[in-house]
Amino acid sequence: MTHEEILAYLQRTIAELFELDAEQVRAESTVFDELDLDSIDAMDLVAKLQQFTGRRIEEDSMRRVKTVGDIAVLLAAQLASSVPAGGESAPPDASATS
Repeated sequence: MTHEEILAYLQRTIAELFELDAEQVRAESTVFDELDLDSIDAMDLVAKLQQFTGRRIEEDSMRRVKTVGDIAVLLAAQLASSVPAGGESAPPDASATS
């Protein structure tokens, strides 16, 4: 997925999940100030993002995000990682050891 696709997904998801106008949800929108989300909303969003990525999102990672764009960067990293939602690493590629 490209950064733009991830950002578009986030914009749609955040707008739908929290009943916001899609135009309000921009990369530079601050999550807790401009979008007025609270910690419970953040937990709901994390659950949705974990479902989307199939990977566990660390609580500390979400605490560091300020904007929707920051979440897009976090999601891109999650999609690129090899740690599934269950928390166990994916088995190494057998061809990499040959």
